[in-house]
Amino acid sequence: MSFLNFLISGISLGSIYAIIALGYTMVYGIAKMLNFAHGDVIMVGAYICFFAVSSYGLPPVVGILGAVVVCTILGMAVERLAYKPLRQAPSLAVLITAIGVSYFLQNSALLLWSSNPKMFPAFFTLGNAEAGEEVTNSLRLFDGQLTISYVTIVTIITCLVIMIGLMAFISQTKMGKAMRACSEDKGAAQLMGINVDGTISMTFAIGSGLAAIAGVLLCSAYPTLVPTTGSMPGIKAFTAAVFGGIGSIPGAFLGGLLLGVIETFAKAYISMQLSDAIVFGVLIVVLLVKPAGLLGKQMREKV
Repeated sequence: MSFLNFLISGISLGSIYAIIALGYTMVYGIAKMLNFAHGDVIMVGAYICFFAVSSYGLPPVVGILGAVVVCTILGMAVERLAYKPLRQAPSLAVLITAIGVSYFLQNSALLLWSSNPKMFPAFFTLGNAEAGEEVTNSLRLFDGQLTISYVTIVTIITCLVIMIGLMAFISQTKMGKAMRACSEDKGAAQLMGINVDGTISMTFAIGSGLAAIAGVLLCSAYPTLVPTTGSMPGIKAFTAAVFGGIGSIPGAFLGGLLLGVIETFAKAYISMQLSDAIVFGVLIVVLLVKPAGLLGKQMREKV
């Protein structure tokens, strides 16, 4: 049963990576830029939810919705102030700006909330302690041999719902079709009457909203919250997006799940210290065999 426990834990972690990677891959697919500040939006969302619930006593659902709203506005503001003026700039300038925005968000969080770790409250439990009921945070099966935490169940279901909803949004809605058009050719899309700037801004908004949800799920599973909480998950989610084929929404989903499973099994059966190296090593091998990623398409550019 330990193998099954590790597999479920890996899928849960991979689901978090997948939600974050969806934001990366949408921004890259449409704006053709890498938003390395995306990981820090995760941290901001987690802090907003933490203070809404712990300091103001709001219900967890309200805290999560508040985090989504704040991160959505933050994503649109970052795009408008930092990235929109660089629309025609070289890729290196955009990349350096993204790193600068990342450090700005981290240091702003450090000034606002200090470096002291915050213990994230447990949202996903059953039972009422005040009523004398036993509070449980996991589901036990097969006489306790298989244990699945409620946060794991919620994370996996949330990831599947987001994936299905995002695919439906991209394929069925007018804004989704505009996003697909912009990802193919921004100039042609603009000639067809599509507001390219508004479409890119909406992409940042959706990605940042997803980052807030991922931040809450991440801190629910690993409850220590600090200003650098989103850095490593952001890098790994970017790795997942590249692994699956950056620019591909199903690729980000698949890459996130595989990355989470590989990392969990590497920690369980090989080495805790070498798990990150193994994850990035697998990425290198995959890109050597299939440079566009598992589900990515090889693009040809005219020169």
